[in-house]
Amino acid sequence: MRVNTNISSLIAQEAATNTDNRINSSLEKLGSGQRINKASDDASGLAIADKLRTQKNSIGQSIDNANSAVAMIQIADKAMAEQSNILDTVKQKLIQAGTSTTSDDGRVSIAKDINKLLTQLDDIAVQTNYNGRVLLQESDNSTDQSSALVFQMGEDSNDTIETSGGIQSNTKGLGKDASDNLSDLKDDTSGDASHFDQDAAKNYLETIDLALNDLNTMRSDFGSTQVQIESATRNLMTSKTNIAAAESIIRDVDYASETANFNKQSIIGQSSTYAQTQANAAPQSVLKLLQ
Repeated sequence: MRVNTNISSLIAQEAATNTDNRINSSLEKLGSGQRINKASDDASGLAIADKLRTQKNSIGQSIDNANSAVAMIQIADKAMAEQSNILDTVKQKLIQAGTSTTSDDGRVSIAKDINKLLTQLDDIAVQTNYNGRVLLQESDNSTDQSSALVFQMGEDSNDTIETSGGIQSNTKGLGKDASDNLSDLKDDTSGDASHFDQDAAKNYLETIDLALNDLNTMRSDFGSTQVQIESATRNLMTSKTNIAAAESIIRDVDYASETANFNKQSIIGQSSTYAQTQANAAPQSVLKLLQ
């Protein structure tokens, strides 16, 4: 029997230390709610879970992008709906001016109304914007066609949805294929409206019809894009849910299982303490040899 080096006590201490580390690890998992708190817990699992989390967050941002895109499109659509109402009113005014029962003075008054309506149509094109981005023409300083709107809807750079572009919802762009376009009508109805007579009023009816067709084409492009975005959003939400579930299986702790493990380690720890007490007391038996 050896007294100088108590091997049994050292073994018991080592076992107690290991058990204490396992208890601390179990408490960390129970406290954080995560099975993997550091790479040493599960190196490969951590790598997979982090990749899934990145994918989930990217999809979440794509969903936010989609919601913003729908809001942007709805702003443009509502603005063009008001422009459509304006063109409807202008057409009524032209029909009124194109009949012989309307006097020349009446046509002058009608011309003023038409000019103000078309001015408002252009103002809508300038003012309609989302976060500073003008939607119905190139910019607030240019009446040219706008470029396509591109919405990022996924992790890859190619995961995009975009409009057809070429939106020019102003007097320069609507009905531009007519022999006399809306810009001409706006000019003819300005000032004393000397060029706005009965025949001119009737000729501009075709212009209004073409302008309404152009406007409806632009609105339909926005509408179909919105439908596409909403469909993509539903798919993204499903993907995000499934990815979150996959990450949870890897990263999150199973409380029932971990609680059972903690209780087990606690009992082992108590046993280790008892074993260490007994190992420390064992050398005292050597004293009997000295009696």
